[in-house]
Amino acid sequence: MEKLVIVGCGRLAEIVADAVINGLLPDYDLVGVYSRTISKAEHLANKMQLHGKACAVCDSLEKLLALKPDYLVEAASPAAMKELVLPALENGTSVITLSIGALADASFCQKVKETAKANHTRVYLASGATGGFDVLRTASLMGQTSARFFNEKGPDALRGTAVYDDSLQTEQRTVFSGTATEAIQLFPTKVNVTVAASLASVGPDQMQVTIQSTPGFKGDTQRVEIENHQVHAVIDVYSATSEIAGWSVVNTLINITSPLVF
Repeated sequence: MEKLVIVGCGRLAEIVADAVINGLLPDYDLVGVYSRTISKAEHLANKMQLHGKACAVCDSLEKLLALKPDYLVEAASPAAMKELVLPALENGTSVITLSIGALADASFCQKVKETAKANHTRVYLASGATGGFDVLRTASLMGQTSARFFNEKGPDALRGTAVYDDSLQTEQRTVFSGTATEAIQLFPTKVNVTVAASLASVGPDQMQVTIQSTPGFKGDTQRVEIENHQVHAVIDVYSATSEIAGWSVVNTLINITSPLVF
């Protein structure tokens, strides 16, 4: 059995824990959880224990890594990802991350790659609320490729960001146009998928991103378009909630141990 731990114990982490409980991840034991909100970690651990599965509540990353897990699921934030990924990889623990925006920093991304290689570990980029990474990577390998990313959100999803004002409640507007690198700097927790799609294709500095705010809109639309002289592909995904991101982690974990990999 592969030993699994989770950092960040919100709804997306609970989807992964439920997948372990319900037998969707039979190759994994969830042995520990860590959250800066200890009550959330205790909730997940108690849920596991109610189903006869021991799961430690850890109050630090060091204690979590001391469990010597094979895999760590990061479902916290890009800041948390930057803190944990190098110690985890050096610990012999591979990382499945949703906070892919942390890797928009080219020098940090290179250090992550080097650390993973030196320690025979890997970082798996879960697709989150988008998809088509295989098509994006394949098309980009063919050369002379351009890529665009369109994201539609409701105005309430933009509250607390630099682009929000009350007029968005009644006016449809493009609130951002630039690269994935620029997007993740302005929206550090809201556009990880743009960086994920860019790393699978043309890179964060080359991926062109447009974010549109639409009054009354609920959920997210993510549209990735990639094109070269032979291929034109469009991946269009609407999600009413963020739960697809948690399920993308489950899918990644299944692929890691499956004899058939999608």
